[in-house]
Order: sequence, then C-alpha cells, then structure tokens
Amino acid sequence: MTQFVKERILPLSLTAFVITLDQVTKAIIANNWPISRAVIHDVFNNDFLRIIHVRNPAIAFSIGNNFPDAIKPILFIVLPILVLGFLSWYFIKSNDFTKLQRWALAGIIGGGIGNIIDRIFRPEGVVDFIDVKFYGIFGMERWPTFNFADSSVVVCCILLFVTLFIPNKKVGVEAESVSKKDISQKGNLNE
Repeated sequence: MTQFVKERILPLSLTAFVITLDQVTKAIIANNWPISRAVIHDVFNNDFLRIIHVRNPAIAFSIGNNFPDAIKPILFIVLPILVLGFLSWYFIKSNDFTKLQRWALAGIIGGGIGNIIDRIFRPEGVVDFIDVKFYGIFGMERWPTFNFADSSVVVCCILLFVTLFIPNKKVGVEAESVSKKDISQKGNLNE
C-alpha cells in the first residue's frame, strides 16, 4: 500500500462508514416510527437514552428554522456542499495534517455528507432520533435530539480542535534533534 493511499485514502473509510451507519439508522427510524415528540423507546429504562423520531428542517439546534424558505436551500444545501467539497479537496491535496487530524476530518466529512443527503432527499428535514438526558447542564434537561452524522461531526471537531492546540511531541522531538545537530555541526566548523 503506497504512502499516499495509507495517509489520504484509508481515512476515507471512516467517511464511508459514518455515511452508511447514519443513513441505515435514519432509514430504520423513518420507516418504522412515526414522526413524534413522544418517547418511542427508552433504551435503558432510566430516562437517560431515548429513541424518538423528529425532523429538523434547519441546521444544528434548529438554527435557521425561521429563515425564509427561499434562502434555506442556499444556506442548508448549496453552502454546505461547497464547504465539504473544498474540505475534501484540501484533505486530499494538503500535507498540513497529521494522521489523527486526517481521521478527524474524514469523520467530519462523513457526518456532513450524511446530513446533506437528508436535506436533499427528505423534504421534511433531517432525521434526528437520539435523545439523551443532559441533567440541567447549560439549563437543558435534555440535549437537542441528534443522529449519528451529528455525533460524528461534533466528536471529530472536538478531536481536531484538541490536536490543533496540543503540540505534537514528535514534531518537538524532531525539531530538538535537528537543532542539536545544527549546533554540533557549527561547533565542528569553528574548530
């Protein structure tokens, strides 16, 4: 397996996995449960995790729900497709990412594509079905209902954010060894 395939193409398997998991679970929910805010299934019988079927015609946290209908396709379909297209192109072409960052970006791309598929092919909106208790944090008793695409985007964005702000120890070690090497070579030249 070439280095290019290992570094750039292999992480896209996560993209494919996220899209598949997201679309299969949404199809199961959409075909088997009516759209309702009523609790359909309390997974652990403790009110922590519930499965309900709701539709979100906007973006995360229903942002943009009250926008004019004429502008929604541009903001919720066209703009995200352009952003994901650019991100995918940059993902393949750029040498700026670590392996972990590439996997995180692959998860973000997969989640983004999963929700765009819904926005294009499900006129009622994106299928959301995972409902978790949030114990009053940020004043919310329950987190807004979400799906696997949303989770992938959020978790991978957090992972990417962390990798951008935590120094790469390997890079630091390499830089340190290079500078020591330069110093020793300069010392030899002065003798």
